[in-house]
Amino acid sequence: MAIENIPEIYFSSKEQDVDVFVYDFKMTSAVVKSKVNLGMHMFSFLQVGKKHVHFAGTSVAVNKEQSLVLKKGNWLWTELLDTEAIYFCKLLFFSDRKLIEFLEKHTENKASVSEKRPYFIIENDAYIVSYLASLTTISETATVFAKHLLALKFEELMLYLLQKYGLEFEIYLRSLIVNETSSFKKIVESKIHSQLKLEEIAFLCHMSLSTFKRRFIKEYQVSPGKWFQDKRLLKAKATLEKGLLTASDIYLDFGYTNLSNFSIAFKNKFGCNPSEVRISH
Repeated sequence: MAIENIPEIYFSSKEQDVDVFVYDFKMTSAVVKSKVNLGMHMFSFLQVGKKHVHFAGTSVAVNKEQSLVLKKGNWLWTELLDTEAIYFCKLLFFSDRKLIEFLEKHTENKASVSEKRPYFIIENDAYIVSYLASLTTISETATVFAKHLLALKFEELMLYLLQKYGLEFEIYLRSLIVNETSSFKKIVESKIHSQLKLEEIAFLCHMSLSTFKRRFIKEYQVSPGKWFQDKRLLKAKATLEKGLLTASDIYLDFGYTNLSNFSIAFKNKFGCNPSEVRISH
């Protein structure tokens, strides 16, 4: 699957030094785990549909009651239609430069960044609904004014969210401009039970599949396929030992398309069938 460079693919021309950019994204067919290289930080104001995104060490899902702020970088996006058979999302992109400018103007630089999250969830309250309507009005304004109005609207939104979420939001904003490369092992181990394909995990590590496999063997001394299978089977065994679920209930959750393949792999690993697992006490 091709990698989409966003927001560049939405530009009507090769625009230079864009600090704030808004785009209305609509579609009538679902997209599952599309590869996105996000070149700017982004507000994703979901209005119709559902969204599920994976980043290097985490994932998050929202519906139209919530919106997301996303850190620039490599993402896997799943966008699902709602009952209206449409997906609609208003996207507001902003640069590091614009973010730093805002923080220097409106905060005292006292917030220390300990946890680095690639996303922040905001509730679609009455203000957000009104704000989105005002963004639509700006898009209908002459270009010479729209750029300046959009810069002001960005500042307005950030001030509102800073007032509503306080220090938590400020710390998140500061984490966006802290340069940190996520460790390879942290990314890999956060995806053990995600059911992502190896090439998708490689993408989140900013690697080709072949480079990812070489690095994986160097780090773990085993192939990634074997390592992930072993980890998932261990979790499946622990699940069965609780006595609440059977193999028929869980095999899909652990990446197997049918019960027979799961049972064979389980027996090869543990020397017994899933149905023979005793409840642990």
